[in-house]
Amino acid sequence: MSTQRGYFTVDEVRAAEAELFTRVPDGVPMRRAAHGLATVVAGELRERTGGVAGRAVTLLVGSGDNGGDALWAGAGLRRRGVAVTAVLLKPERAHAKGLAALRGAGGRVADDPGDPDLVIDGIVGISGRGPLRPRAAEIVAALRAPIVAADLPSGVDPDTGAIDGPAVRADVTVAFGAYKPVHALAAPQCGRIELVPIGLDLPAPGLLALEPASIGAAWPFPGPSDDKYTQGVTGICAGSATYPGAAVLCAGAAVAATSGMVRYAGTAAAEVLDHFPEVIATRQVAGTGRVQSWVFGPGAGTDADARQRLAEILATDLPVVVDADGLTLLAAEPELVRGRAAPTVLTPHAGEFARLTGREIGSDRVAAVRDLSESWQVTVLLKGRATLVAAPGSPVLVNEAGGSWAATAGAGDVLSGIIGTLLAAGRDPAWSAAAAARVHALAANLAAHDDAPVGAPISASLLAAHVRSAIGVLRRLAHPS
Repeated sequence: MSTQRGYFTVDEVRAAEAELFTRVPDGVPMRRAAHGLATVVAGELRERTGGVAGRAVTLLVGSGDNGGDALWAGAGLRRRGVAVTAVLLKPERAHAKGLAALRGAGGRVADDPGDPDLVIDGIVGISGRGPLRPRAAEIVAALRAPIVAADLPSGVDPDTGAIDGPAVRADVTVAFGAYKPVHALAAPQCGRIELVPIGLDLPAPGLLALEPASIGAAWPFPGPSDDKYTQGVTGICAGSATYPGAAVLCAGAAVAATSGMVRYAGTAAAEVLDHFPEVIATRQVAGTGRVQSWVFGPGAGTDADARQRLAEILATDLPVVVDADGLTLLAAEPELVRGRAAPTVLTPHAGEFARLTGREIGSDRVAAVRDLSESWQVTVLLKGRATLVAAPGSPVLVNEAGGSWAATAGAGDVLSGIIGTLLAAGRDPAWSAAAAARVHALAANLAAHDDAPVGAPISASLLAAHVRSAIGVLRRLAHPS
């Protein structure tokens, strides 16, 4: 079972392509890519219209190899009885052999896309940068047919997923040879992603996604000799008189994520026990008892007392998750965590990241989270639809949530509780953060679709209530029998 999916930068793909060209005859990689693209398009036609022959497809063709991929795919579709029209955005730079193949198969060239059943976006490949040019943008904006993008949606940066102007929003993207960062970082623009192997020999990637089944296989479950202590004891220091609900959400998530025991320290002990009587609660960190990880921050406040509790927790040799108000405290006093030997996980959203670093994230989120992790020597989980997890000296992990259902107040409190549970069970900090992000996203999706098949907005409480179900889904993927 594959445990992770790699995403490869433009430079890595180009180097692998150059090596491939030394092993296979000229034109073979493009033919492989085009055949895969044509196969996906035919499948889409069949699914959407009930057939392939007699349907109409328009190619939006830019210069270079990406346009060539579209033209060769169009020739293949024409041989299947599809009416294929090519709109050449730069006729003088169209791929000559691809254009000849299309015309030889009976395809035609026109100045406008017409009214096709489907459109293939072959405008810009992985070497392109920046938004669509005016003519291309005008054509794309007027389209009503579904779009299949060749390798990536044109106008979206292949390495960062950044969009700086007009860009294609595809229904399906056919990735050639390798997944690129854009496929995870700008997934809404890509739609469903299909990979077409073309024979690339790729290096170890710097951006990875954990496969869901591998998370289910590695999630801590009690064995024959386990007890409540060996399964991990999670300490939660969260909530305040102003925000007691943050403590309830964070502690409840730790309970739901199969922690052997949850101990709570803080002023919201009564509220936590009202919701989760299995939690052992006290008001002071010193009186908590033995724990194997700490979560600090959600709703904890930023006054002197909160700062003292954070310093006390960070002074231990235990793994610590710092979230929310804890991050505000660290932004003012980063020496509390810098140089800490024990595992530390910071979980900022974009605004908190800017406070921690003194700068905005910018368009390259992967580089930004990696820089913070290396600078502070901690694990950093940068929240977003594509959540990124960086640990010093390691590849960045990405979790594409598949939706934004978790964009609701209190959802981060739930996430930090799940991470703390995995750290208490002895799991690696980066894996814990990425696996927790996957469960968190799945729980949000399950909650959104629980009573509404098409999805409906949720609360953090409803998300937390689905954490255990999400873990069960991943467990079944790992053990389908």
